[in-house]
Amino acid sequence: MTTTSAPVSTNHTTSVHAYDVGLLAIRLGIGLTMAAHGAQKLFSWFDGYGITGTGQGFEQSGYPAGEFMAVLAGLSEFVGGLGVALGALTPLSAAALVGVMINALAVRWGAGWLGSQSGPGLEYEIVLLVTAGGLALTGPGRYSVDAFLPGVRSHRLTYGVAALVLAVVLAFILLLLRD
Repeated sequence: MTTTSAPVSTNHTTSVHAYDVGLLAIRLGIGLTMAAHGAQKLFSWFDGYGITGTGQGFEQSGYPAGEFMAVLAGLSEFVGGLGVALGALTPLSAAALVGVMINALAVRWGAGWLGSQSGPGLEYEIVLLVTAGGLALTGPGRYSVDAFLPGVRSHRLTYGVAALVLAVVLAFILLLLRD
């Protein structure tokens, strides 16, 4: 007995602009969220601890020079977040967020995947890390600052991979400094 199947259509009905709008929404969500976290560290905005309070948290987590680490993390989140939101130098901006999230995961590693009655899990940090990494690889889309810059107008996968490798190497160097 032979069976015939209907031909499979490979035509996509979604327009390219729909992808660009989707990337814009993702960029704004993650970028502005991370920029706000950076503003908490740098400027004490949004009920943040500022550089001094955040620095004490870094020292309690085993990092040396807590205030320097607070400035480094705050700048990575604030500038990287704004860069992602605007779609400006997207591979590097997204990689800055990936580096921060690698360190955040390392500090909170024993928390488990999902939150429970004993406290929050790692799912938030993982979603931010994966989303930022995905943006570094895909690029920002047409509705971005990068779309107007000649050197980065056409996103290359190699730029994203190189930026992510840089982020991972720098993040692990910082992790080696922890007690």
